[in-house]
Amino acid sequence: MGSEYLFLFIYAIFILILVLLIPFFSTLFVYQENYQEKITPYECGFEPFESHIQQFEVRYYLIAILFLIFDLELAYLMSWIINLEFLSYYAIFSMYVFFFLIVLAFYYEWLKGGLEWD
Repeated sequence: MGSEYLFLFIYAIFILILVLLIPFFSTLFVYQENYQEKITPYECGFEPFESHIQQFEVRYYLIAILFLIFDLELAYLMSWIINLEFLSYYAIFSMYVFFFLIVLAFYYEWLKGGLEWD
């Protein structure tokens, strides 16, 4: 049984060595000069209109979190749908409860206006 994991262990050690050596060799052999145009916040050729230090609106974070939640829901539903013929009645019931809770959360966000962009 130990020989089965030997290749995986050697592979992990090799990856660890690469992860440590590549940044070391990059800083050792490559000369990088920071000149004024390179360290400006925008490299598009004109001065920024406002300060680059400004907060993002909370709506961006809300939309990102909602996307993650509902994207994970689809990942769970796809695995359940693929294995539907092998599931017991309890698993199917729990799938319906999970789907109901996600739809309820989506409806709650819709009523609260979290999906609207004013």
